[in-house]
Amino acid sequence: MMKIDVRSDTLTVPDDGMRSAMANAAVGDDVYSEDPTTEALQDRVASMFGKEAALFVPSGTQGNQICLALHAGTGEEIICDRDAHIFHYENAAASVIARAQLHGIPSERGAMPLDNIESAIRPNAYYYPRTAAIAVENTHNRHGGTVVPLDHLKSIRSIAQKHGLAMHCDGARIWNAMTATGVTAKDYGEIFDTISVCMSKGLGAPVGSLIVGTRTTIERARRWRKMLGGGMRQSGVLAAAAMYALDMNLAKLSDDHANAQFFAEGLATISKVHVHIDRVHSNIVVFSVDGISDAALVQACAAQGLRVAPIYPGAIRVVMYHQISREMVEQALAILRNVLAD
Repeated sequence: MMKIDVRSDTLTVPDDGMRSAMANAAVGDDVYSEDPTTEALQDRVASMFGKEAALFVPSGTQGNQICLALHAGTGEEIICDRDAHIFHYENAAASVIARAQLHGIPSERGAMPLDNIESAIRPNAYYYPRTAAIAVENTHNRHGGTVVPLDHLKSIRSIAQKHGLAMHCDGARIWNAMTATGVTAKDYGEIFDTISVCMSKGLGAPVGSLIVGTRTTIERARRWRKMLGGGMRQSGVLAAAAMYALDMNLAKLSDDHANAQFFAEGLATISKVHVHIDRVHSNIVVFSVDGISDAALVQACAAQGLRVAPIYPGAIRVVMYHQISREMVEQALAILRNVLAD
């Protein structure tokens, strides 16, 4: 039986080329800023986004939380989409690390309405928290991998500048946004003060994210990373995997997007399935199914070799990555048709 696991694009595993790059990496002690491969990765990613510096961190959550702590402090507030990863999946970390709170507002496909952002900015009164920053997620996970349009991001930036607010991007899948739209890393870099970019999702590295920003910002981030236990010593072994991912896997993201579109179109032909094909911008497909619970669907699919997972009650998420072939996508559709057959 073919095993197909599309619960997440974090399920990638290093191929032989990546393992070879890791095994042969030049390393040093990165806590002393002496790991040559980590330094090279940081310089490369900073240059891609048109930023002065970058910092390699163990995870996207740590990257996001360091950035939020750079922009907001005790008793302050960060505006974000109420479906944002930082709001749902990071253990209320901003309340512990930055000691700030998140102000979640509704969005349309991850794009927060400009009027709602303006309304969420607190008046200057001692009994309100001070609004310190706006955080955006691109692509947007809970909205199904949707891309927030560049013009909309520029409009948010104008609001931030008007009110003296910082802007952070949870760019865990920013590579997918770039692939889907043709918007460059530098285009995104011009909008945000900080961006956290993930190497261990669709790009296929086993571990790691990077924060990009000004040199001063990244030096402050380095202190936060140390405080949070993120100094990784000979991290070049991991940085080499990230470098390989940029060289070999970034160009494959368009295939993941094509597979997601193919999968969504196939789902649309199954009578019990509801899927919004126009929301499939990248490598994620979110769909619902009539007449069967999430748990029962997950169990029935698993029994036939297909692993899927709910993203919220009543919605199943499927995520494509470079180790999911078109044949596997076709087989996944066949399994779903069989499970949902009358």
